[in-house]
Amino acid sequence: MITDPRKYFLIDFDSTLTRVEGLDELAAIALKAFPDGAEKVAQIRELTDKGMTGELTFSESLTRRLALLNANRSHVDILVDFLKENITASFLRNRAFLSQYADDILIISSGFKDFILPVVEYLGLKPENVYANTFVYNEQGDITGIDTGNPLSRTGGKIEVVRSLGLDGHISVIGDGFTDYEIKKNGLAQRFYAFIENVERPAVTAVADFVIKSLDEFLFYNQLPRGYSYPKSMIKVLLLENVHPAAVAAFEEQGFDVEFHKGAMDEEELCEKIKEVSIIGIRSKTHITEKVLAHAEKLLAIGAFCIGTNQIALKEAEKRGISVFNAPYSNTRSVVELVIGEMIMLIRKVFVKSTGMHKGTWDKSAVNSFEVRGKKLGMIGYGHIGTQLSVIGEALGMEVYFYDITDKMPIGNARKCRTMEDVFKVADIVSLHIDGRPENTNLIGARQFEQMKDGVIFMNLARGHVVDIPALVDALKSGKVAGAGVDVFPKEPKTNKDPFASELMGLENVILTPHIGGSTEEAQQSIGAYVPERLLEYINNGSTTGSVNFPELSLPLLHDSHRLLHIHRNVPGILAKLNNIFAKHNINIRGQYLKTSPEIGYVIVDIEKSYSREFVQEIRSIEETIKFRMLF
Repeated sequence: MITDPRKYFLIDFDSTLTRVEGLDELAAIALKAFPDGAEKVAQIRELTDKGMTGELTFSESLTRRLALLNANRSHVDILVDFLKENITASFLRNRAFLSQYADDILIISSGFKDFILPVVEYLGLKPENVYANTFVYNEQGDITGIDTGNPLSRTGGKIEVVRSLGLDGHISVIGDGFTDYEIKKNGLAQRFYAFIENVERPAVTAVADFVIKSLDEFLFYNQLPRGYSYPKSMIKVLLLENVHPAAVAAFEEQGFDVEFHKGAMDEEELCEKIKEVSIIGIRSKTHITEKVLAHAEKLLAIGAFCIGTNQIALKEAEKRGISVFNAPYSNTRSVVELVIGEMIMLIRKVFVKSTGMHKGTWDKSAVNSFEVRGKKLGMIGYGHIGTQLSVIGEALGMEVYFYDITDKMPIGNARKCRTMEDVFKVADIVSLHIDGRPENTNLIGARQFEQMKDGVIFMNLARGHVVDIPALVDALKSGKVAGAGVDVFPKEPKTNKDPFASELMGLENVILTPHIGGSTEEAQQSIGAYVPERLLEYINNGSTTGSVNFPELSLPLLHDSHRLLHIHRNVPGILAKLNNIFAKHNINIRGQYLKTSPEIGYVIVDIEKSYSREFVQEIRSIEETIKFRMLF
């Protein structure tokens, strides 16, 4: 009978099991109070790196570092506490693997047992499986040297130790340094995995069999127990248009591979870039078209870091099993405050007078300068922004009128109008709060401006293409519109470095702002937190709460089960097919959830952990399957 060889896992400690180099951090602790401490720590870090990349022999690197070190046993105790707080994230996530394979995990390190053993025991690994150096102390507890009888104190020490162990089986080495590679180079291991979650050294990655961004990837490649069903470092996140750093941090903290760009991307650029992307985050300038989605083979979810989603082909995304999330409330207050501020400046002609003052003109006059109190505020669109503007407008003493294509309940004393024209007839100030759907293109043109009161104040902080700009220019020049606040434009620069041009430039009593309605620190931070929360809920748990194109399901946290997420074309009989497969393979179902839209069905099934690959393959092979994922 042939049996599989025993598997051994030889794991480095510094910058692998922990995020830092232990000796470097010991130096930082011990030399902190010395006048030249920072300089010596920098020298030690440089010597460490040269030893790791093979520029110096290990013996030379270690000898020169110890000569600079001035440490005591008390410093080692401080270091241990620090290291426990700096265990590599993917090792913490995968304690189940560490526990299950504790007998077969060997820590082979050129570091020191003095600080390695407490960390290893903290993780539940076996201290007898740790091979490392030891410090020598004097009576006062000062470090005076190391045990030179230990092979690991010498160049080639790891090779000597591993050879002496006489391991019989399949040996994998996981580490960040050249000395880890040398174990494999000398024929003592089958594979060397260059570990780059904490530090990436080109000289090391160049000789590796595999380069892994986390322990999750190693476990995934070798089909070993892991904290997640997929390595998060293999999930690529593309964030465009300078989304808030909070979003970048949210994904990086979870171990995702994040790429960040300040600007937008055009269709051709995005078609190429999106091929390997699983999650994309955009704002309003990037358009995810059907053509882009056709190239997005790995895409699971889209995050719109704004209110609107008209820049996304929602139906096509739905058909492809890609869930879309936005931030419907997060920047509402910021937009409303800008509307109120510009409205007051325009009706008081503050902007005109301020421009004149900068040119040396003193115009202390009340002519055509009014209060907003008692004026009629007319809104086209009564959604989240419109309703909040309504409340604040009333608080300022204004009468509020609105029109919306859907039936909306008025808040406070706001009055609903049957048509846009009814709003235009009464409003002293018209403010647009509508979405950017194609049918709203040039919704406000010459005819609509003619319907408005003479001397109206006009505000567009909604979407650029909903207003016919030449018609607005004519209305401003004729005096029909006394002032305008415009924050959005049919064509906008992709980045802050690109030029801006508009026919509205140079007109009196026109405030132009560069699409900053939601651009406050508060709003962007709120959006930067809210959208990733929704995306991570979907990726990690399967919940679609807040999705704008998917059946909404709020799922319980996964507990002691594996979760199957099946997205399929919404045709009769899919649930029956699934249940037949469960019955055929004797799968015990712990929870089942289903929601459908006209296009797709979304089935989530929590099952016991024991099942075969054949069972999973049968689920994947259902003809109507669009996307299938597993979580555990």
